[in-house]
Amino acid sequence: MGEISSEKRGCGFISAIFGRKGRRPRRSTSTGSLPQTIFNNNVTRFPSTPGSRTRKDAFADPPNAKKDQKQQADRIIERPAGSYPRAPHVYKPQQHQGPNKNIERARAGNQQGYVQARKVPPTGPGISGELESMIMDYQKSKGAASLIRASSSNVMLFGNLGNLRQSGGNNNSTNAASVNGKYSTSVMGNVVKKNEHEPEKPVVSLCRALSTRMDPEELKILGNEDYKNGRYAEALALYDAAISVDPNKASYRSNKSAALVALGKLLEAAFECREAIRIEPSYQRAHNRLATLYVRLGEPEKAVYHFKQSGPEADPDAMNNAKTVQIHLNKCTDAKKRGDWNGVLTETSLSIAAGADSAPLVFGLKAEALLKLNRREEAIQTMQNGPNFDIDDCTKFFGPIGSASLLVYRAQVNLVAGRFEDSVAAAQRATRLDPNNKEAMVVLRRTKGVATARANGNELFKIARYSEASIAYGEGLSYDPYNAVLLCNRAACKSKLGQYQKALDDCNAALNVRPTYSKARLRRADCYAKMEKWGACVQDCKVLLRENPDDEEVKKMVKEAKENLQKHGGNLDTNVRNNHGTGMVVVSSNERFRDYATSPGTSVVLFCKKVGDRKIMQKIEQLNQRYPSLNFLKVEVDDHPSLAKSEGVNSFPTFIIYTNGSRAKEIPGDNYVLLEKSIKYYVNS
Repeated sequence: MGEISSEKRGCGFISAIFGRKGRRPRRSTSTGSLPQTIFNNNVTRFPSTPGSRTRKDAFADPPNAKKDQKQQADRIIERPAGSYPRAPHVYKPQQHQGPNKNIERARAGNQQGYVQARKVPPTGPGISGELESMIMDYQKSKGAASLIRASSSNVMLFGNLGNLRQSGGNNNSTNAASVNGKYSTSVMGNVVKKNEHEPEKPVVSLCRALSTRMDPEELKILGNEDYKNGRYAEALALYDAAISVDPNKASYRSNKSAALVALGKLLEAAFECREAIRIEPSYQRAHNRLATLYVRLGEPEKAVYHFKQSGPEADPDAMNNAKTVQIHLNKCTDAKKRGDWNGVLTETSLSIAAGADSAPLVFGLKAEALLKLNRREEAIQTMQNGPNFDIDDCTKFFGPIGSASLLVYRAQVNLVAGRFEDSVAAAQRATRLDPNNKEAMVVLRRTKGVATARANGNELFKIARYSEASIAYGEGLSYDPYNAVLLCNRAACKSKLGQYQKALDDCNAALNVRPTYSKARLRRADCYAKMEKWGACVQDCKVLLRENPDDEEVKKMVKEAKENLQKHGGNLDTNVRNNHGTGMVVVSSNERFRDYATSPGTSVVLFCKKVGDRKIMQKIEQLNQRYPSLNFLKVEVDDHPSLAKSEGVNSFPTFIIYTNGSRAKEIPGDNYVLLEKSIKYYVNS
């Protein structure tokens, strides 16, 4: 395509519209009928000066790269020409074409260079002519379809590009790009997901048809150009076109892998690297690329093997990362065998930081460790931050045993997040993939028990049988005692039965394990209102309004609570108070303090005098916004000297951090740097 043909032919678009007079002198090339400047935007020149190799620009070089460099010094590769205006095509019935056929043939003869003296044999329509014919066929089958210009200067029909989509019908509106979401390292690029509900429509693939007329090496060069310019989706399409012409060229597969990595599709990239190595086992660049992917996906042993096959192409930094990840994962395995979940948490975090940043099994193991340490909110967040690969691709890459383990992790996290049906489905699939996985069987029984109890409780609640519904939710809690959803649902039953204190206790238990669970906080605010604890109700409503400022129900509740609070002199209730909107709970009973200090999760307790330091309160407010999963408590030692004495606090102010019911660290009240550093440590460990 890139070479100028020596045959005498016309340009399909121009000649179809304007034609050429027979008496005009014919051009010697196919582009002679157009001014040279017309094609300036559609020509890519590759200079003879070699470019520097960078990590991003990691294209596969042909074996004789140095030799071909001179040959391709100023090689010109034309992209297919743009769309030019043309008269609408009129189709006539075949039986009436007889009289006009000779006229059209004579007109075509003049356009194609026919003269009366002799006839020039007709030639093929060329790329542009073929493109025009395909567009006409497409419009005849689909109606008036708009043409658009892709960033690579190829003319294509709307809906045929990977980075464009139709919203339905013939409405060619540009849709906003949607991020995949499945990868923590995904690149948005120009990829737009297709509407899942949009039916598939058979269309003519202009890209594929044109690619059959182009040299695959030219397609690869164009793809490299798009890749360098950050147009990864377009580069991917061009590499695919090159592969469709020559599927047994390893460099095309390797380059496609690079584009997939840039788009965040790591498993697909690994599959392409494997295929490149299958085609050419000694292809060192593909070995290096696959090894790097293995590190990121949490397979350091395989990474080390392929680095050894990479020769001089091996990336020394990535090799060191592979060895570091392997050390941490070995320690992680040993810690899990000992039941040391803090050790598992530490080693998985270090593995991710060392390079296994897209390893689903490592993220899953970290989430499991957090669940074992009753840090459920953090476990949910960990799985959200990790990759969410399709399980079929995971099975193909990690094997059935690895995929079963991943499904077990997902089932446990879905359970604590309240996604009971997803939890059961994941556990069931895990047992099918690995029938010998005992942990999968245990998780399946637990998820089924919780899901069944929740379903039974919901049905009973709908028909106002609140006492029986409460019992049903309690049965589910026997399988998972700290399930925030079941605790919140049972609190609703207790509230309907007028047992507000029991409902309040269930809400507190739910918020202890999931501090950001808004439904439990709203239910607790309602309990406070019914118990006429207006101050506590106001503080919970303020938290809810920060999360959702447009919640009319909460606005109405807080307005009513403030009015009642003013009627009672503006005093907060004497059992639990929130200090000046800082998010710090003021505890004025020993029992309440013990509930928080011994609960799962992390609590930060400030022991101070009644006249507190305003600077400390501001700092607490900042920390509460930064770490919403923590409980911040305040003990006024003037009212409760026994609490300070029992905790061994002699100087004030003093912070004490409690984790999962155990005292972890004591920090002077004026050392804010150490306080935040310690909080970060316990949150991430």
